[in-house]
Amino acid sequence: MPRTDPRPPADAPPGHRRPGRTPADPRTDARGPRRGGRALAAACALALALTGCSGGAGPAPADTSSGGAGDIPELSENRLQPLEEDFVQQLPVTVDSVVLDPYRTSTDPLEYEQVEVADASRVLPLTGSLAEIVFTLGLGDRVVGRDVAATFDEAADLPVVTSGHEVSAESVLALEPTVILADTQTGPPEAIEQIQRSGIPVVIVEEAWSFDEMYPRFERVARALGVPEAGTALVERTRAQMTGVREDSSGSVGSPLVAFLYLRGTAGVYLIGGPGSGADAMLAEVGARDAGVEMGLETPFTPITTEALIAAQPDVILVMTKGLESVGGIDGLVEIPGVAQTPAGRDRAVVDFEDGVLLNFGPRTPQVIAALAGELSAFGSGEGS
Repeated sequence: MPRTDPRPPADAPPGHRRPGRTPADPRTDARGPRRGGRALAAACALALALTGCSGGAGPAPADTSSGGAGDIPELSENRLQPLEEDFVQQLPVTVDSVVLDPYRTSTDPLEYEQVEVADASRVLPLTGSLAEIVFTLGLGDRVVGRDVAATFDEAADLPVVTSGHEVSAESVLALEPTVILADTQTGPPEAIEQIQRSGIPVVIVEEAWSFDEMYPRFERVARALGVPEAGTALVERTRAQMTGVREDSSGSVGSPLVAFLYLRGTAGVYLIGGPGSGADAMLAEVGARDAGVEMGLETPFTPITTEALIAAQPDVILVMTKGLESVGGIDGLVEIPGVAQTPAGRDRAVVDFEDGVLLNFGPRTPQVIAALAGELSAFGSGEGS
């Protein structure tokens, strides 16, 4: 049986994406920056030492019509917008599922196998982002458990089947799901293999670290659950909302230089986001500039050096809430070598978003964009230094 990529420790980053899971995913999962792993965490800790850095149902859904930011709930409300239309479920279906290969490199193409889904009465999404998609498709009443990254109100009462990055096969099987949804960072490999051997269909979809990758992910999940028309509707609604948010926030942010820092002080992990981190796409969407991209970084996440941070001179620092807490809040953040020597550090210009939301690239992304634009606009035009 194919194996997934080795997982990083609970407080270390994987390889990319979203406010997702709680403790360690720059996205919305409890993982960390993509292309990670135990080796990355160790390398980060070593590099930092050398460079001097220290270390049940919720509220009723809102109006789901297409349109601008006024048609979506504020991110602080922590709730989803399920599609209101009922779609006819078409099962069984046979769909492509990613083959998880621990030896695949980032340049190797994904391989697929076919998985048949005959029953979607008990759905178990193993990431917070996938859970958001299932609930928003209108199938939340079928979900039987959740990952720690599913932090929205509607999922609050569901049993948790993960701890940090780690899926518990025993907890998953105890819920007797009829179909399981995962993505290419779900692990550990042994747990996924055990679940697959049980005979329960496991559909593994690609991750999303950009807007272009987000929409196909909606459609893949919808097809696997037998509601392809709902997937199309969700794509259309989200595109319309993104357009509305873009129009509403146009010109309000200016072009501040923003450094996205991935922090896990308890694990000695201090990274700056670059191209492909997910934060670069979010910042570009609101008109801000990504410091890691402008520094010429070539990877999604790079260990912070004092000299590079001072040279970057970001106007604002963007972090995840738990990451900020792990270094002792803003007071602790400005003690990290180099931070106090930047405009952001001097002005304490720090924006934090919940770990399970920022880089999720899911149905709540329009809400994230609207909130990010609002936060950055509070720091003025920020034309950079």
